[in-house]
Amino acid sequence: MTIIASLRGLERGFANGVKALGPIDLDIREGEFLSLLGPSGCGKSTALRVIAGLLAPSSGTLTFPNGRPRIGYVFQDPTLMPWATARENVRLPPELEGLKRAESDTIADAALARVGLSDFAGAFPRALSGGMRMRVSIARALAGRPRLLLMDEPFAALDEINRDALNEDLLKLWRQDGLTIVFVTHSVYESAFLSTRIVTLTQRQGRIASELALASPDDRTSEWRMTPQFADTARQVSRALRASVTVAA
Repeated sequence: MTIIASLRGLERGFANGVKALGPIDLDIREGEFLSLLGPSGCGKSTALRVIAGLLAPSSGTLTFPNGRPRIGYVFQDPTLMPWATARENVRLPPELEGLKRAESDTIADAALARVGLSDFAGAFPRALSGGMRMRVSIARALAGRPRLLLMDEPFAALDEINRDALNEDLLKLWRQDGLTIVFVTHSVYESAFLSTRIVTLTQRQGRIASELALASPDDRTSEWRMTPQFADTARQVSRALRASVTVAA
């Protein structure tokens, strides 16, 4: 499988002396849905920001063997511009590329349609529910036509019904677009449902504790959550997470 990004001996520390991540060695493979799983403060978000180029590594290397791909980023908070409509928020990436307004609007409307918000293109964030605002945030990332999509606990603040629905919609987008997704979460069940591979991180200094490849069905729906296979997958993931917490820093 083609490697889209490779981390080798990568570490990230901060000016106050805190070592937040690493060293880690990790390959991100094209087309996979990779979840970074671990307790709060284990370096998951730091790893994602380094991959995105928002933070520079303190040491080690991050390489893109076939050239840096187009990257989309979805934050835990939707981070929408409150003074702008959903369409205006979503058209930001193509506008930053220098596309004309009409073309940017076409891309934005198509992205909003893909997340089920065509009827809310003219709505302001304050008029949208939390789940709808997150859908706008995902649409904005899709409007940048990414090959690699980075998602930092995007559904953590949502209720279970909205979270489950967005999980299923995200899998559809991943399959339809052939995306590579790196997804940060601390939820065993969310990672078990979404992922083709899970990497657990230790509680301190963000080292890799384990890697778990999942044999999940292509058609992962709400019904699959009720099956013995899903329960067994969740148990495997839970055991891996518990083991990672006990690994010495």
